[in-house]
Amino acid sequence: MLKKRTVCLAAGAFAASWALAAAEGQAPLPPSSSLSPTTARDAIHGGFWQGFIASLSVVIVSELGDKTFFIAAIMAMKHPRIVVFAGAISALVFMTILSAAFGWIATVIPRVYTHYISAALFLIFGLKMLRDGWKMDPNEGQEELEEVQSELKRREDAHEKEETLDMLEQGQAENRRRKRNAIIKILLQAASLTFLAEWGDRSQLATVVLATREDAVGVVFGGSLGHALCTGLAVIGGRMVAQKISVRTVTLIGGIVFLFFAVTALVMGPGD
Repeated sequence: MLKKRTVCLAAGAFAASWALAAAEGQAPLPPSSSLSPTTARDAIHGGFWQGFIASLSVVIVSELGDKTFFIAAIMAMKHPRIVVFAGAISALVFMTILSAAFGWIATVIPRVYTHYISAALFLIFGLKMLRDGWKMDPNEGQEELEEVQSELKRREDAHEKEETLDMLEQGQAENRRRKRNAIIKILLQAASLTFLAEWGDRSQLATVVLATREDAVGVVFGGSLGHALCTGLAVIGGRMVAQKISVRTVTLIGGIVFLFFAVTALVMGPGD
């Protein structure tokens, strides 16, 4: 429900800015031709690294202890780690590119609107994360870990029943073929579960917002690296990490990071 409300809030904000721009008869301004080639290169270079660092930090504080983290951690306990990592990161990188594309499309709206809308959304995300972290049970991470474990076990039990019936009906040659296809199934399972868990998540919405105000390529690379670090940590030692880290602490830190981006956006202004 919270995810749906946040998605609706973001969509409504961008729609409102479109309407306001149309009402005032403002069209997107083309890039200034007065910039020298050197100045243009410097602006792009600075924008890339700003977007890269912002996206990297937002993804890390959003994904540590998140459902996608636990999915990768639990699957890596039973399946080859490299296969689980490949499936999960492929879904996350695709989601990052898709989210950045949504944000980039929104840049046709005059920058002054998207700048303050993004600042407002970061402020809302930050306050919500601080509120959630403050009220969060210290065992919240363990509860989410158990929830994901239960869901994966249910899926695996159903899959094992289907495999047993197939083995009784099919010959040895077919069984060998099924074993060769097992890796593909694990890859697809990791990718699909991760994609569905990530859709509408905080990090996805934050990526959309960041891409409206920062360099979209920098946002994609920073977000992808952040996802790779979190997913790599999950598949290597996710169970141990999940038991050691405090999801409450990570959530509070994430709230502070989001508020930092909101404040800097308000202080710097759309022209900076």
